[in-house]
Amino acid sequence: MNATAADYRWLDDHCPELIEAYCVTLVHAVAPREVLGRLGARPEGRVTGVRALVDAAREAWRASGGDRHFLAVAPVDGWSVVVEPNGYLGSLHETAAELSRGTELVTHFRNVNAVDQFSRYVDGALRLRVEPLSPHAREGADSGGAAALLRDVGFDPRRDGADIGTATEAAFALAERLTGVRLTPEVLDAAEWLSGSAPAF
Repeated sequence: MNATAADYRWLDDHCPELIEAYCVTLVHAVAPREVLGRLGARPEGRVTGVRALVDAAREAWRASGGDRHFLAVAPVDGWSVVVEPNGYLGSLHETAAELSRGTELVTHFRNVNAVDQFSRYVDGALRLRVEPLSPHAREGADSGGAAALLRDVGFDPRRDGADIGTATEAAFALAERLTGVRLTPEVLDAAEWLSGSAPAF
């Protein structure tokens, strides 16, 4: 599992609408339906593939008028992968702390204004938080020893100013290093996603 940013260069071509603004969270050993429950989300149905997921998110936004927050969850290699097109729930401390209770998670987020964040939680406690575009500024119990890993996946932990595309690719690679879950176009397209909606806040 020596993933680097180069392993995720396919993102922009394969799912450009998703990575323009997204939150991806990986939760270890918690089933998709329980993930929805921990988020206070109600199940809404199933879709197959990342394109159908993005379309469902767009339709859910229109149908709810923005009052509900769309997310979709699929099991991959012992983890639940939560994808939120144009979402942010997984990036919130309260959400991540609850989702990681009794387990661990990693989550990364980017919005259309290039605000970004990567975090790792274990049993409700923040272990690492870094902004992919500003990887020199880190916090959490594991932040002190993270520089070598960040550099290895494609960040420059000494300075700001990374290209937004490279920073996003490096965030996906860092998630793979920490979880062992490799996301590929084939994995995303074959996955059956349990969709849900939570109250917007």
